[in-house]
Order: sequence, then C-alpha cells, then structure tokens
Amino acid sequence: MSDVHSPHGLTIAIDGPAGSGKSTIAKLLARRLGIGYLDTGAMYRSLTLIALESGVDLDDHDAVAALLPSLDLHADSNPDDPHFFVGNREVTSLIRSSIVSEAVAKISTNLLVRAWMVEHQRQRMAEASANGSGMVAEGRDITTVVYPEADLRVLLVASPLARMKRRAKELFGDDSPESLEKVRSQIVDRDAADSTVSEFTNPGPGIELVDTSDLDIEGVLEAVISLLPAGMSGNHN
Repeated sequence: MSDVHSPHGLTIAIDGPAGSGKSTIAKLLARRLGIGYLDTGAMYRSLTLIALESGVDLDDHDAVAALLPSLDLHADSNPDDPHFFVGNREVTSLIRSSIVSEAVAKISTNLLVRAWMVEHQRQRMAEASANGSGMVAEGRDITTVVYPEADLRVLLVASPLARMKRRAKELFGDDSPESLEKVRSQIVDRDAADSTVSEFTNPGPGIELVDTSDLDIEGVLEAVISLLPAGMSGNHN
C-alpha cells in the first residue's frame, strides 16, 4: 500500500463476476472518496454494440479486432452519472440492452480485444494516479492484469443465486422465477465464458476478498472502505 501522503491519486481496482455488485460499489466508492470512476465492462459493451451493428461475425476474432483501430471510445469519469460515447454518439443506454448483454461474452473472451482494452484501461488508471485525480476501476482482471499496482485491490464475490436476483431486480424490478430465468445466461453462462480468459473467483496475493452474498449495498461499501489504508477513507469526504 502507498503512503497516505503520497502525491499520486488514489487508485482502487475492483474485480468480480457479473452481479457481484462491483459496478454499484465502484461508483459509490468513487463518490465517497471524490475520485474518478472507470467502468471497463462498458468498454467491452460498446465494442459489442458496434460489432452487432456492423454485422460482424462475433466468433471471428480477427474481424472483431479489426474494428478496434477506428473505435473512438471515450467516457466521462463522473461516478454519479457516467456517460459513454463512441465518437460523438452517446451509447450509455444502448450498451445495457439485453441483446448486448447476451453477446458481450463473445467480445470479452476475444484475446485480441482484451489486449487492446487492457492497454487503454491501464493508461486511464496511470493518468489518474499521475495527475492526482485518482480512480476506481472495476471489471474482471483489473486487480491482476490491468493495474496490479493499485493502492487497494478487491475481489467481490457472491453466490450465483444472489447475483441472479440482483440482476433480475435491476432489469425487471423483481426476482420472480421468470425473471431469474431471463438473466440466467447473463450470470451463469457469462461466468463460464469469462473463466476461460480471466481468473476472477479466487483472490491472488495482496487482493482482498469480500463476499457480498448476504450484504446490502451499504454493508459492502463499508466493508471495502474498511480495507483502505488508515486515513484514506476520509481524505475526500
């Protein structure tokens, strides 16, 4: 861990499977600490949207990767109301559609795409550290591949059922059996796909594990804040 008085901006890396609460917690944590927020999943979703609209075969890794050089992808780092753009076109709501959610695993497991994404994500984190603004980034391999030098690295986990319930409530407003079945592929199948390219179920050395299965949002937030080095949790309040 870095010293609390170091001049660089605080960087926090949060990993976890779909529905573990990482996006919600990352945004709340960034707001609490007064630092930026980076949703790496939105980057993969944005490329998924473009690939679908382009009619590219998502199983053709080279064809999908060929879209990357012209992908003018950018986002603001405001945790309260993050917006995502491809060129001048805002895609914030489009990338959360069910068709993108069901297809994004094909993009996120493309190793050519992952290499490009890692480079750009790492650059964003390094800039936030260097210029003092700080950043919370969340995804599946932020703690291990993208930015292992983060001041705090956390792996959030939760049972598949708990994650399915959260995603169902987020998308449909309830966790009825029908709603759970609708999100099953987004949780269970996504886990299986992502596990082929990223280890996000067991924490490596120096990575803190937080099981969110039986915690509410505030409980998870406080658990993560308690892991910050002494003094850091109050720096930006």
